[in-house]
Amino acid sequence: MPTSAPDVTERDLEVLTEQLGRPPRGVVGVAARCVCGRPLVVRTAPRLDDGTPFPTTYYLTSPQAVAAVSTLEASGLMKEWTARIADDEELAAAYGRAHEAYLADRAELGDVPEIAGISAGGMPTRVKCLHVLVGHALAAGPGVNPFGDEALELLADVWRPDRCTC
Repeated sequence: MPTSAPDVTERDLEVLTEQLGRPPRGVVGVAARCVCGRPLVVRTAPRLDDGTPFPTTYYLTSPQAVAAVSTLEASGLMKEWTARIADDEELAAAYGRAHEAYLADRAELGDVPEIAGISAGGMPTRVKCLHVLVGHALAAGPGVNPFGDEALELLADVWRPDRCTC
C-alpha cells in the first residue's frame, strides 16, 4: 500500500516535473507514494499561486497509474457508474460521504469561495474523472471513495499501488 508523507522535498518536485512533463503547481504535500518512494498522488492547494481556484485536492501523478486509469475512462465506465448512483441508495450515500470527506480535506488547506461545495471527479452526483477518484482513494485509503476503490480493483491486473511500475 502507498505510504503518505506530508512533506514535499526538492527531489519530489523534480520527480513530479518528470512525471507531469511540466513543473507542478500548488503542491502542498505528497498524499500517497509508490512503494519505491516516488510521488503517486499529490495534495494541491485549493488556490494556485496565480489566483486560480483549483478544486482537485488529490492529483494522480504517476504516468503508469494515469495510463491505467485512462483505459478505464476510455471504456465508458463513467456513464455506467453514474447510472448506479441513481439506482443504488447505499452507493449514492457512500459516494456522498466521499464528496464530504474530499471537501473537508480541501478545507484544511484554505477556503476558496468560488469552489465552495464543489469537490472533484463529479462527486456527489456523477462519475466524471476516474483519475481524481483513484487519487482520492489512494490518498484517503480503502473505504472512503467507493468508485476509487472499485477502479483500483478493476486495475489490479494492470496497475496496483503495492507494486512499483516507475
